[in-house]
Amino acid sequence: MSNDLLSSLKTYLTKLSDGEKTPQEVATALNAWARESADSLKAKIHDEVEATVLKMGFVKREEFDRLLARVDEIAPVKKKKKAAPAKKKAAPAKKKSGAKK
Repeated sequence: MSNDLLSSLKTYLTKLSDGEKTPQEVATALNAWARESADSLKAKIHDEVEATVLKMGFVKREEFDRLLARVDEIAPVKKKKKAAPAKKKAAPAKKKSGAKK
């Protein structure tokens, strides 16, 4: 089927009016065409997004996770134990100055 929607509709309407196709056949063919077009469009969008993201220097989450796992294998990060919070000392009382004017 043609990728051009208008020419496809025109072709199927002609076949429908000539009695070559039933309305159900036309509807089925148009639904199939719509599905194929949607899949094609999704693939094009996906490819364009991939190319743009790579140009910008971003990585996919899966790639980042794999890299992080490799780094952990090479140099594992040791978890620090949390130290008990230090007790605060009471602030020394302020002395009143006995300066006279």
